Amino acid sequence: MNPIHEDGQKLLASAERLADSLVAFRRDLHAEPELSLDERETSRKVDEQLTELGLEVRTGVGGYGVTAELHGSGLTAAGDGGDRAVRDTRGHDAHTAILLGAARLLTERRERLNGSVRFLFQAAEEINAGAKAMIADGALDGVAEIYGLHNLPTLSAGKIATRAGALMGSVDRIEIDIEGKGGHGAIPDQCIDPIVAASAIVLSLQTAVSRELSPFAPAVVTVGSLQAGEANNVIPHRARLTGTVRTFAPEVQSGMPERLERLVMRIAEGHRCRAELRYIPQTPVLVNHDDCLVHVESAMDRLLGREQRVQAEPTMAGEDFSVYLQRVPGCLFWLGSGPETGAEQAFGLHHPRFTLNEACLPVGVAALAAIALERLAAEQAQ
Repeated sequence: MNPIHEDGQKLLASAERLADSLVAFRRDLHAEPELSLDERETSRKVDEQLTELGLEVRTGVGGYGVTAELHGSGLTAAGDGGDRAVRDTRGHDAHTAILLGAARLLTERRERLNGSVRFLFQAAEEINAGAKAMIADGALDGVAEIYGLHNLPTLSAGKIATRAGALMGSVDRIEIDIEGKGGHGAIPDQCIDPIVAASAIVLSLQTAVSRELSPFAPAVVTVGSLQAGEANNVIPHRARLTGTVRTFAPEVQSGMPERLERLVMRIAEGHRCRAELRYIPQTPVLVNHDDCLVHVESAMDRLLGREQRVQAEPTMAGEDFSVYLQRVPGCLFWLGSGPETGAEQAFGLHHPRFTLNEACLPVGVAALAAIALERLAAEQAQ
């Protein structure tokens, strides 16, 4: 048996021994969910766990984020600690439990670490604000590479999914205010109807994708809300639209504000209305770095076996891990968290019937620990 593979099996066994505590901690967080930007109790519990491990803990990072530093006792005299493998997780209960477990496994193996590992417990991922706040507060200072995972309930627990290049789409928000002239619905000629203008804008926004972009440049413009008026027989004075814009290439994302501005303004003008478009950039396209992806795939193949790794399908769902990847090289991969194949129906992320298969927790712990151990060993070999 390959010695590295044998170490992987030991690592998995060690992670499995943590399963009960991982499940208990995850369920404790799950029982008391907290809103983005107000994760104070989650932050306190994470701080408590990390402090017990003897790590250098920093709280209040970018709000309620937490970082912890682990210095390997195998750091050579020539090393200055500047090369850091970074593990990132979201505020989600399963991810938080997984990263805590990885911190525990790596602390127990610090003599094998020829460098330092920084653990990032990020808040406010759901509103695409956490990564930017963490970076602004120094979470990536001195970091050489970053690795992360996200659970995927449509993939069976025990498997992982990776993809070269772009994995997830960009996320931007649009807000459109349309002003007309209100009045009675029986005399529309004396009014300027913002609802009609809003309806035309909703339809025309789709042409920004279907008629202005190459069919090989995926993008999505979705209007998620339209608010106007309250009475059935009254034409309102204003209408408001909000929506999301997703793309799969940085150059497409950068061109969307001009396209939508032109369509919104000219269509509103054609309906005698005034309009204002607020285009709010949120997260870039998530693009994995080739060298880091190769490392993740080889580490996971040794840990879990090649048959447990599949190719991830691209998705327009967004993830603010992409903000980290704009600053330092790294890789995000999917961790299967769904039922065994064919056992029962799997429901996707954010579905009201989504249920986490907790068998994924020790797998995620071993995966993150293996990446750190092998990457830092590789750094020394160079």
